[in-house]
Amino acid sequence: MSHYKIIIYWSNQDRAFLAEVPELPGCMAHGNSYEEALRNVRDATAFWLDVAREQGEPMPVPKDRRLMHV
Repeated sequence: MSHYKIIIYWSNQDRAFLAEVPELPGCMAHGNSYEEALRNVRDATAFWLDVAREQGEPMPVPKDRRLMHV
């Protein structure tokens, strides 16, 4: 699997860790722990890419950019 950026954060509203893959629209997951959210979003990423391949969609190229918190 390609190396897409994953953003994981705690959501007080959902009372769970949320994980997003910004380069894959709609690709996100959650978990009760950071590790669970990471496992789940990796599964979601694999599924997202499989469906895109099956539908003949172009594969997004992972971007090499750094995230910065200010």
